[in-house]
Amino acid sequence: MSPLTPAAHLAPAPFPEAVDVFVEIPRRSRNKYEYDETTGTIRLDRVLSAAVFYPHEYGFIEQTRGGDGDHTDAILLIEEPTFPGCRVWARPIGVLVMHDDKGPDPKILCVAIGDPFYAHVNALADLPAHRLREVEHFFATYKLLEDKTVEIDGWADAEVARATLLADRARFEAEG
Repeated sequence: MSPLTPAAHLAPAPFPEAVDVFVEIPRRSRNKYEYDETTGTIRLDRVLSAAVFYPHEYGFIEQTRGGDGDHTDAILLIEEPTFPGCRVWARPIGVLVMHDDKGPDPKILCVAIGDPFYAHVNALADLPAHRLREVEHFFATYKLLEDKTVEIDGWADAEVARATLLADRARFEAEG
């Protein structure tokens, strides 16, 4: 089994109700790490130039491919920070719909299934409104000093997140 082949028999629910999140960036980091599929390593892409940090764990959902050619981005809510390369079973609860200089760039918001602090969270409405505003603010501002544009279109519910994931899984599987 490769590092990006989740053990499906261990999944707590079928895809896309449960997803395998590969954490690239732990919360409170200014380092932008990215998984290098060619070498199977995590590389430092850059240090954020703005005076901001990732408010939550950030990475991607395995066995998906977004329209930008990368794995589908994931924001992971978990009480304790993890580390780059950590894999976490998670439940998608919504999606931040946004665009950057490369086009559509949705961020799937997930909660860690193994974290009792998020056991009750199944929808965006189950979170404090401020948590969602915090995530929006980060993604609206983190590239400002890099002269890159980001447009936030708002939040969509878990059903839209799951539909996005199904389309991105089909794109991944079509790659062969």
